[in-house]
Amino acid sequence: MNAKPTRADTFIEREARVAARNYAPLPVVLAGGRGEWLTDIEGRRYLDLMSAYSAVSHGHAHPRLVAALCEQAQKVAVTSRAYHTDALAPFLEKLTQLAGLDRALPANGGAESVETAIKAARRWGYRVKGIAPDRAEIVVARGNFHGRSTTIVGFSTEEAYRDGFGPFAPGFAHFDFGDVGSLATAISENTCAVLIEPIQGEAGIVVPPPGFLQAARRLCDQRRVLLIVDEIQSGLARTGRWFAFQHEGIRPDGLIVGKALGGGLLPVSALVGTAELMDVFEPGSHGSTFGGNPLAARVALEALRVIEDEGLVERSAALGAHLLGQLRAIDSPLVREVRGLGLWAGVDLDPSRVSAREVALRLAQAGVLTKDTHGTVIRFAPPLTIERAALDWGIDVFARVLRGLRTRPRARASLLIEDDAAELRAA
Repeated sequence: MNAKPTRADTFIEREARVAARNYAPLPVVLAGGRGEWLTDIEGRRYLDLMSAYSAVSHGHAHPRLVAALCEQAQKVAVTSRAYHTDALAPFLEKLTQLAGLDRALPANGGAESVETAIKAARRWGYRVKGIAPDRAEIVVARGNFHGRSTTIVGFSTEEAYRDGFGPFAPGFAHFDFGDVGSLATAISENTCAVLIEPIQGEAGIVVPPPGFLQAARRLCDQRRVLLIVDEIQSGLARTGRWFAFQHEGIRPDGLIVGKALGGGLLPVSALVGTAELMDVFEPGSHGSTFGGNPLAARVALEALRVIEDEGLVERSAALGAHLLGQLRAIDSPLVREVRGLGLWAGVDLDPSRVSAREVALRLAQAGVLTKDTHGTVIRFAPPLTIERAALDWGIDVFARVLRGLRTRPRARASLLIEDDAAELRAA
């Protein structure tokens, strides 16, 4: 006899009928959130160890950010950049000061700011470096993830991101992430920029060898090439510094930020750069109807202030060291490697023994939300505001799930996971 469909089943089925199938969500229907906790439509609580790919670094419904949103929304929300507003300058002043750079161009989603960076780098290559027209190249890393626009997926090395979306724009060369020799070989006389994630997030929290960014900076200086870092995920305290590039004491020519900049409430992104890079733009050369709108600027400024006032950079460094230590202490033959920095970790699992998707599903059933990538890695990126006790509970659940998968036959494990979930919640 078939079980009666739950309310969650009903919503999942309704969504499947009308939503494009470009995601395969875990079967959880969320209805509320506060801090590091989320609640589904049945009232069950889940610990959020994903924070929307770092977009909810401040935690869900942070009271200061919600207050800033509501206050500004009642004044003026959108005017377009055809006019000045009293919200934009304070936001960009704070952002450029924290980044140690000169100017910023605000936008919405992260991919939009990556596209902005591509345009800026190419124009700099022609107008400043003197590259012949239409010959500029940008060097990118293999395994990169910079967004989903057609230009960006065109230089991805992940075939699933590219399949069926060509023809793609030329003008990109590749190197092996973390390998300075490979980077040097990829740079040519037509190279205008190196575009890189300081830590590759979607690839599985891949951390380059120490000194790599310093070496990349020296190489770019020697070859008269821009260094542009994509910190959409790694930035804004995620790695225990304001920006991941600061771990190696370098100054990029361009910095791309997003996700956490919107405080978990709305999309905000920006390209921040040196005056030399940003001054390639003049009126009419680039724009964004919603970019830099008063509502986004007000929330983003408050998001930066909250990180500062609540010591979230320092908190990320301390709790991140604890997170990585606890994950590395898990003794499981399923784990091949633990990588990360700050409150950002990836646990690489042996695909011959277990699917990372299966682990993510079992974690969700046990009350912990995270996400797999590439079928082998479980990502941990909790809100930076997470309480240590909650973090420890989530790690304990993860360890128990791994133990259950290691010791139980697959056929029986699915029958026992609900008992585990109830026991873990009670604990």
